[in-house]
Amino acid sequence: MDTGQTVYIVDDEEPVRKALRFLTKSVGLKSESFETAAALLDALERLGPGCLLLDVCMPDMGGLELQLALRERKVEIPVIIVTGHADIAIAVQAMKNGASDFVEKPIDSEDLLERIQQCLSNEARSRCNVESRKQAVERLASLSRRERQVMEGLVAGKRNKQIADELFISFRTVELHRASIKVKLKAKSLSDIVRIALLAENLDQ
Repeated sequence: MDTGQTVYIVDDEEPVRKALRFLTKSVGLKSESFETAAALLDALERLGPGCLLLDVCMPDMGGLELQLALRERKVEIPVIIVTGHADIAIAVQAMKNGASDFVEKPIDSEDLLERIQQCLSNEARSRCNVESRKQAVERLASLSRRERQVMEGLVAGKRNKQIADELFISFRTVELHRASIKVKLKAKSLSDIVRIALLAENLDQ
């Protein structure tokens, strides 16, 4: 588990907040709690990676409204909705709006911890993928126009001679460009080159 992650708890009931913080601490997870949705929004600038444990029914601003407010601010953090039996329809709507999961009150501690751990694991994996894609884009930006053309040929599965013929350059020149591409992309093999190119292509997906 990523030790830099935090479970952010938003619930208007102090006993619930304390219980959830005690529960997360019992398994070594960091947590921070907020009494209102507005308090969380005020703290957005200092929030780090993790997940949001959100009570769906709160005064002033409820869970759904907070979820939409986070989306408007382009805050990407996985959300686990906490709901009472009477609010299942709202929790389902929250899932449609992008929430990762929801749990019903009364909360089963072991079940909730399992869901939190899974949510944090997915968040860490997603964050790692995004960072890898950004690095891929930065490395591709270092290629010259001709190196980019040679790389595109390699990714398309073409052999050096075929690339040379299509670009009207010598076989030796293709080999030199290929060697330079490996250095700039920090790639050890052709498969690395292909992987980096595909990661960059999928940056916005």
